[in-house]
Amino acid sequence: MPQPTIRKIIHIDMDAFFASVEQRDNPAYRGKPIAVGGSSHRGVVAAASYEARKYGVHSAMSSVRAVRLCPDLIFVKSRFDEYRRVSQQIRDIFFQYTDLVEPLSLDEAYLDVTDNKVEERSAIRIAQRIKQQIFSETQLTASAGVSYNKFLAKVASGFDKPDGLKVILPKEAEIFLEGLPIEKFHGIGRVTAKKMHSLQIFTGKNLKELPLPTLVRYFGKAGRHYYHIVRGQDRREVKPHRIRKSIGIETTFSNDITHRNDLLEELAELSASLEQRVKKNQAQGRTITLKVKFSDFQQITRSHTSSQLHSASNEWWPFVVMLLDEVLSDPRPIRLVGLSLSNLLNETDQQLHFDFF
Repeated sequence: MPQPTIRKIIHIDMDAFFASVEQRDNPAYRGKPIAVGGSSHRGVVAAASYEARKYGVHSAMSSVRAVRLCPDLIFVKSRFDEYRRVSQQIRDIFFQYTDLVEPLSLDEAYLDVTDNKVEERSAIRIAQRIKQQIFSETQLTASAGVSYNKFLAKVASGFDKPDGLKVILPKEAEIFLEGLPIEKFHGIGRVTAKKMHSLQIFTGKNLKELPLPTLVRYFGKAGRHYYHIVRGQDRREVKPHRIRKSIGIETTFSNDITHRNDLLEELAELSASLEQRVKKNQAQGRTITLKVKFSDFQQITRSHTSSQLHSASNEWWPFVVMLLDEVLSDPRPIRLVGLSLSNLLNETDQQLHFDFF
């Protein structure tokens, strides 16, 4: 029997992407702790430079807390159009090497280079070339992880940031994972890590010692996933056309809002922007979701699912109003609202459906 082909997977992760773009474009920010998004008195940090991260500042942190940690923090207004432009520039580089590119976000992607366009047998050399080309064309650094599956490549890319290149070979994988702190396993967040600590699971070796039934008992379906990844097993393929689960947009107000008409005005603008994004992705969806964050940072969502597919603001707007009125039964001031469309179907999905019959 022929031996199965060992895949060659690269995970590329841009280093502090949004913040690095801002530091590249404005020399005054270089070497300084900066935060993209938010302000010194409200909002949420979207990205932090490595200089800010030294103080413990990170994305999704409230701006108020970020300033407490780093009093000299510089807040920079986000420029998502520029981030998208640079992201596309980087993605174009990926496609020079392989068509098997699975973007995860603006700043990271998986590449399967088992068979590649440059006829290079070494995935390590391809990763080096991609990193060099990204820096040459964008003046930004990227970290790369190289291995034989997606999970290991993802773990490797975060191992030696910034501007890192980490390789995990098949013969090294299990020993590497046994010595890895459980917090470093991709997909194991703070809450799960805390639960694992309570079970005396601190490293991959501890995790590996637990039998499958025990992991399933404590962690449900995820337990099966943990059982396999700690053994270096991940059969997921790099999928160039990932199906988006939802398309959304949100905004944080400069001042908390309590009046219904003011909220409707903000939501109308969001709804129009959401329509643009939905059409750009050639998608339709059945579920509209309203996200609200109150002044005390408690967050709730309310959703409505229709039998009909929606792709335009006027189609889902009546449900947005209905959901807002439901939320306004709570008198607390509101600091953030968001809208998202899910249960998506794009034009390709529709074509595949019709071709079946």
